[in-house]
Amino acid sequence: MGKVEDNKKLKMNILLQTAFDLFTGKGFAKTTVSDIVNQAGLAKGTFYLYFKDKYDLRDKLIAFKASQLFDDAHKALDAAVIPDFEEEILFVTDYIIERFQNQQGLMKFLSKNLSWGVFQDAVGTGSLVSQKFYNHYLDSLQRYHVECSSPKLLLFTLIEFISSTSYNCILHNEPVSMEEYMPYMHAALRQICKVYITETPV
Repeated sequence: MGKVEDNKKLKMNILLQTAFDLFTGKGFAKTTVSDIVNQAGLAKGTFYLYFKDKYDLRDKLIAFKASQLFDDAHKALDAAVIPDFEEEILFVTDYIIERFQNQQGLMKFLSKNLSWGVFQDAVGTGSLVSQKFYNHYLDSLQRYHVECSSPKLLLFTLIEFISSTSYNCILHNEPVSMEEYMPYMHAALRQICKVYITETPV
């Protein structure tokens, strides 16, 4: 059963990656299910074992790519030495922004869909990668002795703010470049944190 499950996972990942390449290259509207399976080298019946249609695939792909992004951010965070909770938030922000700048195809695909809904979908589908990131976030609140009135609401606000404000700066340099905007983003993120958290004595 292990090999069977591994094979199913491999085929689904091939379909997801092939669809991502086509959606970001050819465009979602112009890509058909036949295009995806032909380029993936799989039968059309295999596609329908995993997805209802290309819209279902797109939604799962958004969650999949967001999940990968948070997994990579979590790994980078684990390897870093960071002094406090707010600095962790800024570190993750910088990591995500840098990835978007270096992979604008990913940025265009996720667009404004890198949101709380997508994050919850990634966690809700049993994805351990996003769950690890979320658990790290909750553990950090305890580790840095931070009291937060609503951890989920804080994370929701942070994710929505980062995704919505970075989009035009990265893709269009509007109203300013991302480099020009980063100091303001950092300052705003610190203020958002202050709305929700208060440090408690060790």
